[in-house]
Amino acid sequence: MDKIIQGDALTVLKTLPDESIDMVLTSPPYDNLRTYGGYTFNFEGIAKELYRVIKNGGVVVWVVGDSVVDGSETGTSFRQALYFKEIGFNLHDTMIYEKCGCPYQDPTRYLQMFEYMFVFSKGKPKTINLIKDRKNRWDKTFGCVTNRKKDGSLQKVGVKTFKEYGARYNIWRINAGYGRSTEDNYSFEHPATFPEELATAHILSWSNKDDLVLDPMCGSGTTLKMAKCLGRNYIGIEIEQKYIKIAEKRLQQEYLPL
Repeated sequence: MDKIIQGDALTVLKTLPDESIDMVLTSPPYDNLRTYGGYTFNFEGIAKELYRVIKNGGVVVWVVGDSVVDGSETGTSFRQALYFKEIGFNLHDTMIYEKCGCPYQDPTRYLQMFEYMFVFSKGKPKTINLIKDRKNRWDKTFGCVTNRKKDGSLQKVGVKTFKEYGARYNIWRINAGYGRSTEDNYSFEHPATFPEELATAHILSWSNKDDLVLDPMCGSGTTLKMAKCLGRNYIGIEIEQKYIKIAEKRLQQEYLPL
């Protein structure tokens, strides 16, 4: 099953069987920030095909941001998220990928350091393996815990025990860029390689071993590499042969299971 298919994402997606994919993780082209050899991105067609091929309970992680055009942010990310909901996906979580730096400084704005990581699900997610590496402030049992009700009053909910470590917040600060996203420095021949740490965390969170993970615009193959390292099966789709060669080189290496 592990393979990379060369071709247009929409065209290839149409050849995949219904409800055959457990998880999708991708960072699509947006707002013409890169030319990708003139590739035309049919967002709505691809979104519909992802809904068809994903299994019930499957998850799509969509990493996307916005550019500034004529002094205004495009809002592409929001429009895409709302369209996913319109065609039937649940917006399970809106997460933030905080970068360790920004590519340029716009003197009229605060420094732009993040992209959205929208987590969509087809129905209720069938796999939720929340990463619990955030140290809690407390590691003990409280005698009384309260919640704030809609009318503003407090409601006692009883005893609650905090373990030493809890689930992460939904803002992830991840090192990115040359020498930080991956040790495979030749992969930066692709102009938008995203961090292996990001791919690893999402694959662990929303899939299990032997699940089938898809990246319909796989670029230099980060999603595929981390899926392989984590014992998942994978399918990548990529239109550019030069990027497929990079991905194949990464996948041919011997990696210790994570």
